[in-house]
Amino acid sequence: MQDKISFLKDLIQESNNIVFFGGAGVSTESGIPDFRSTDGLYYSKYDIPPETILSHRFFISHTKEFYDFYHDKMIYTEVIPNITHLKLQELEHINKLRGIVTQNIDGLHQMAGSKKVLELHGSIHRNYCMTCGKSYGLDYVSSAECIPLCSCGGIIKPDVVLYEEALNQEVMEEAIMLIREADMLIVGGTSLSVYPAAGLLHYYKGDKLILINRTITSFDEQANLRINVSLGEVFSQL
Repeated sequence: MQDKISFLKDLIQESNNIVFFGGAGVSTESGIPDFRSTDGLYYSKYDIPPETILSHRFFISHTKEFYDFYHDKMIYTEVIPNITHLKLQELEHINKLRGIVTQNIDGLHQMAGSKKVLELHGSIHRNYCMTCGKSYGLDYVSSAECIPLCSCGGIIKPDVVLYEEALNQEVMEEAIMLIREADMLIVGGTSLSVYPAAGLLHYYKGDKLILINRTITSFDEQANLRINVSLGEVFSQL
C-alpha cells in the first residue's frame, strides 16, 4: 500500500497535465451516500426503484413524488468538502491538475475552490423554470414545501441529468479534450459502470492511468496503478 502511494507521488511530481475523473466515492467521506453501496440510494426502502423516480418520464408525470424523493435523498445542504476535494484544489493551484471531470452533482469541488470542473450529470445548485427559463439556486428549491414553482407559475426543474436524458454535448466534448490531452489520468471513487460517462476513459492514450476505488472495475487491467482503498486514505498522504 505505502509503496503504491509513494509511486503515485512520484508520478504526480513528474506530471504537469493531470486530469481527475471522479464518481460518488469522492463525496461519500463528506457524508453523501453513493448509489450502489449497501447504505446507498439503491437500497433505500422506497416502493418505486430510484432509477424510475429519477427518470425524465417520472419527473413529468409524478412531479410531487419526484420532489419528495429528491428532497429526501439528493439534497445535502450541510456537507463540506473532504480531503480529496481539498487536495485536488491544491494540485490545481500549483498547476499540476488541469481539470476535474465529475459524475457528482453536489458542487463540492467548486466549494473546495477548484476552478476547472466539468459536471457530466449537472448540479443540484442550478435549477431553472421549464416555462420561462429563469434560474434559481439550491436554497430556493430546498426550502420549497412541495413542488418549487417559478414567479411565473412554471415548474422548476433541477439542472441534473435524469435517466432518459442526454448528457450535455458541450460538456462531453470538453471532457474528451481534457482526457485526450492529459499526461496522467487519476480515476477515483467510481465503479465505471455508468455510461456514457465511463466511456470517456477510452480517450486517454497515456501511460499513467491510476485507478483508486474500493472495489474492482472493468478498467482494472488497463490501469498502470491500482489502489483498492478509499480516496481519503490515499489523498491524505499526498
